[in-house]
Parts: sequence; structure tokens; C-alpha cells
Amino acid sequence: MPLALSAVLTGCGGDSPGDAAREAESAVGSFASQASEAVESATAEAGRRLDDIRGGIDVKDDVKAGRPTVGSDGRARAEVTVTNTDDSERSFAVQVDFTDAGGRLTDTVIVTVDHVQAGHSATATARSTHDLSGEVRAEVARAVRY
Repeated sequence: MPLALSAVLTGCGGDSPGDAAREAESAVGSFASQASEAVESATAEAGRRLDDIRGGIDVKDDVKAGRPTVGSDGRARAEVTVTNTDDSERSFAVQVDFTDAGGRLTDTVIVTVDHVQAGHSATATARSTHDLSGEVRAEVARAVRY
């Protein structure tokens, strides 16, 4: 089953967060076109991208993925809710794994939620990079606050 990796990251270096986001999206998008045969490679690339975030702290417990729905375009979507438990504004990068009913990984995406005020929650939508069918589940694999 093909797997693609999509990402939009901010805060990964570069001259500005916007530059970093564009560079990361381009790099991961390029990798995605080569990753269709290797789920492990795509997952490793997502992990590397999250590891590259300067000053990032693991906050998986502060992030929840909602039940995914599959739209008329065949793409699965899941709402991701982050809670900023820090005492200042922070952004989040979240790796969401889409799996089938048997728990087999079918897609991996990274979404960002920027500028979440201290003590507040915010949402973003994780969207699969290709058509998924049958029972689809969404799980937060990793989350980094920066």
C-alpha cells in the first residue's frame, strides 16, 4: 500500500519561520514522492523533521486526534487539538498516523498549530495525502511544542 508523507513545519531554522516552513514542506514533499514503498522510511523522515525543531519539547500527552472522516475526495481528515500548558505562547508540530482497522500504518502527516496562547487550546486538521478507504483511525504519533 503506498504511503506518502506530507508536512508543513515552522520553527525549524532558516531565516524566518515562514522560510523554515517552506523549506521543510519542500524537503518532505520531495521525500514523499520517493517513499511510496517504505512506510518505515516515511515515518523515520517525519521523526527526523520533528527532531530538527530547535527548542522543541515532547508534548504528546497535550495533543488529541479526533475520529477521522473520509470526504468525497477520498482523503481522511482528523481534527487535532493541542493544549498549551506552558506559561507563554507556543506553537506545535504534530505527527498524525492514519491506520486501517488492523492497526497497519497507511499514511503519516505532520500538521502545525501556531501561536497558541498560554493555557489555551487550538485545533488544526490533519489530512491524508492520498485516498484511504474502509475503517480509518488517526493517532498522535509525536507532538513537539516550541
